[in-house]
Amino acid sequence: MTQSSSSAPAHVGVLGGGRMGAGIAHAFLLAGSRVTVIERDEIAADAAAARVLSSVDASISRGTAHEAGDAYRARFETGTDTALFAPCDLVVEAVPEDLALKIDALTRVEAAIGPDAALASNTSSISIDELAATLDRPERFLGMHFFNPVPASTLVEIVRGAATAPTQVDSACGWIHALDKTPIVVTDAPGFASSRLGVAIGLEAIRMLEEGVASAEDIDAAMTLGYKHPVGPLRLTDIVGLDVRLGIAEYLAAHLGERFEPPTLLRRLVAEGHLGRKSGRGFYEWDA
Repeated sequence: MTQSSSSAPAHVGVLGGGRMGAGIAHAFLLAGSRVTVIERDEIAADAAAARVLSSVDASISRGTAHEAGDAYRARFETGTDTALFAPCDLVVEAVPEDLALKIDALTRVEAAIGPDAALASNTSSISIDELAATLDRPERFLGMHFFNPVPASTLVEIVRGAATAPTQVDSACGWIHALDKTPIVVTDAPGFASSRLGVAIGLEAIRMLEEGVASAEDIDAAMTLGYKHPVGPLRLTDIVGLDVRLGIAEYLAAHLGERFEPPTLLRRLVAEGHLGRKSGRGFYEWDA
């Protein structure tokens, strides 16, 4: 199952077909891979299929995909049984950011794939070494942190665990280049590089809003206009999900200290069900 340094894997599996998992599937489909997405049940699998194929159709309409829709559909399948991952060269786990859930998912996937297949987690903050400790082949495991929305994002964070084979890191970087994205390689540490920096900015923006320093719109404009960020930290939190950002902040606070302690405003909004774009309201109001 060797791959050249600039080609995508022949067959990629994605466990979890939510927004992130569908985006990852979309990226590998456009790069020429066969893609299998596994979900918890048939309803979720059907929803994942619709999500991926709608995204592919949008790329075709924009002229950023170079094959007909039927060609992509022929290389794409969904299901509910991890046994479908058996022929995969790479499987990316993209389940919610919960340690126990990820450990269970990764253990099941590793049991289903071949001994030479690579296994990656799309975790944005959980320790790769902690996840690897439960696996039989930690040398084949690493972090592959994609960014939301995956089709438009050009960055993927490759997280190297203590047991990750150097050749596996090299292969992963080649796969990311094949997606027309740029990999950065970081050593396993809480929050890696991107989440640690991004969450720090996001939490401070929430504190500023909480203290009445400025409106959400003006805080975001300070970063988009003043620092050329493509989206402001509060709008980005809405896009990512306030619950997701809260979970990451709690994890970082436990490992790195009180500077990552979630603001009261963030906890209150999550408790009230205001999770951002997916719920229709966060720091902003969102249309369905």
